[in-house]
Amino acid sequence: MSVNLQSSKKLFIFLGKSLFSLLEALIFAILPKPRKNVAGEIVLITGAGSGVGRLLALRFARLGSVLVLWDINKNGNEETCKMAREAGATRVHAYTCDCSRKEEVYRVADQTYKAFLPAMIANDHGHLVCISSSAGLVGVNGLADYCASKFAAFGFAESVFLETFVQKRKGIKTTIVCPFFIKTGMFEGCTTGCPSLLPILEPEYAVGKIVEAILQEKTYLYMPKLLYFIMFLKSFLPLKTGLLLADYLGMYHAMDGFIGKKKKL
Repeated sequence: MSVNLQSSKKLFIFLGKSLFSLLEALIFAILPKPRKNVAGEIVLITGAGSGVGRLLALRFARLGSVLVLWDINKNGNEETCKMAREAGATRVHAYTCDCSRKEEVYRVADQTYKAFLPAMIANDHGHLVCISSSAGLVGVNGLADYCASKFAAFGFAESVFLETFVQKRKGIKTTIVCPFFIKTGMFEGCTTGCPSLLPILEPEYAVGKIVEAILQEKTYLYMPKLLYFIMFLKSFLPLKTGLLLADYLGMYHAMDGFIGKKKKL
């Protein structure tokens, strides 16, 4: 009897907490969550020398954050540093770093997930942001290597989030960003078969959404919103129907005209 009582109690607690979480989500879907203050917070941005990384640096500069900028491109990173100061940042530090090389990362500042997270855990304070991709949610024809890296990034970030959650580190937040193609030049020549539903994103729009998600401490951000619906459909649609949807959205041939980002001479 005691076992049945324990099982019933566990079930009612689960149902009660689930109902509360659904109501909370519904409320915040109608009323925006309050934004946290990041003035004076240290914000480390990798790939800060151009594109989304540069725009993020400028946004956080205006919010009064202390910026630590990393990029393999020294000139581009220093240009971002100058622009951030002009945007209002009072403390900006630029470092040349190839994040694909472990020894480089540790040489510059000892600040990767592996080295940075213990300090966050000790202080129960921090915010981890992973820029994954829609290619980290669904496979894309002609993009297998990129998809593999983005699936890995998504899985790693989500696992770290769960570890901090289980350890009750409520002061450590995680935001996982999965955008469709962004017009930064990285995917120059790529196309979409349905621009009205699945548009190639403008950088300023994407960065605005990313910063908003961070300030509101959202765990997941998919752009455009159609991606939420696609992931819902993926969970139950027959494979053939899913493939027809992918064809309709032009994903079979999205990479056909790929040129890539042109390197400066």
